[in-house]
Amino acid sequence: MNNFHIEGQDYIPEIYFDATKKELNISGESYHEYTVEFYQPVFEWVANFLKTPKMHISLNFKMSYFNTSSSRRFLELLNMLEEYQHTQNGSVVVNWYYEEDDPDMLETGEEYENDVDLKFNLVPLATAEM
Repeated sequence: MNNFHIEGQDYIPEIYFDATKKELNISGESYHEYTVEFYQPVFEWVANFLKTPKMHISLNFKMSYFNTSSSRRFLELLNMLEEYQHTQNGSVVVNWYYEEDDPDMLETGEEYENDVDLKFNLVPLATAEM
């Protein structure tokens, strides 16, 4: 399976999914208006990717900002991964990176952690690392 990549821009996150390493990477900012349309090819790629059972997948989430509409899409992605874990005997770990001086992003990670049955690592970073 081919990798998937969207170059990040001002209000569009960089998305890089490495099929060989089984890593899903999302970073930057996401606050555009048309998140359903924007994330549709992402979900299609992930759905195809998740057809292989028993994979160990890492989602590396390194966002500095996202709006409510993007938040819904991220929950949708987490739900897809949770479903995969339960139905395909796979394992998923979410590495949720946040700036150590950003309690809102930490709290958002904690809320997602409570919403889905996935292993979460909440990883503080110095502001310069984001």
